[in-house]
Amino acid sequence: MVFPLLLLGAYLLGAIPFGFLIGKAHGVDIRAHGSRNIGATNTGRVVGRRWGLICLVLDVLKGLVPTIIAGHLLVRDPIDSGMLARWILVGVAAVLGHMLPVYLRFRGGKGVATTVGVALGLYPYYTVAMIAALMLYALVRFSTGLVSLGSLTIAVVFPAAFFIYVGLDEQATLTVCWPLGVVAILLGGMIVVRHRANIVRLLRGEELTLRAADPPPDPPASE
Repeated sequence: MVFPLLLLGAYLLGAIPFGFLIGKAHGVDIRAHGSRNIGATNTGRVVGRRWGLICLVLDVLKGLVPTIIAGHLLVRDPIDSGMLARWILVGVAAVLGHMLPVYLRFRGGKGVATTVGVALGLYPYYTVAMIAALMLYALVRFSTGLVSLGSLTIAVVFPAAFFIYVGLDEQATLTVCWPLGVVAILLGGMIVVRHRANIVRLLRGEELTLRAADPPPDPPASE
């Protein structure tokens, strides 16, 4: 009974659209401005950098908090693949909540910050891999000014760093590694899919940088 409740709670927490709520508190619907995304980048663009940072922290926490709680309630030593799979699924539920929030008719954000929170709260292999990905994210983002390119860097580097780290660890076991590896690829793939419009603009050389004030909106999700 605990596991289904954790799944539901993680999804509902992940689905809280903090960027949308921050915008509404300032009298604006951020879905009608900038990139029309409810994430931290567009929140900062539309409402202000400080509020964008607050949104970023909240989006990370809604992945981190349910993952940590699930770890305490579901995982016992020695850990087995079943425990680990349930733990991971709680984190994935939080990410899906952010991407497909029931409160906004399943039209949500791109899931990068929430994925970061999940990875930081999961097994140590994930934490180390995400720290490596965040370091390269910072390098790419601040050298190019392209947030989307930095986010895509996380999507690629996170699973790659995970497999490199596991390969270097002589104590790594298949029981622990296979579910973590599958989900690392899945989370990275989900981020790439959610950035498909950004990828098109990057290839065309039309993606705007951090310094751009008001980028053209992405097409509606239904198109």
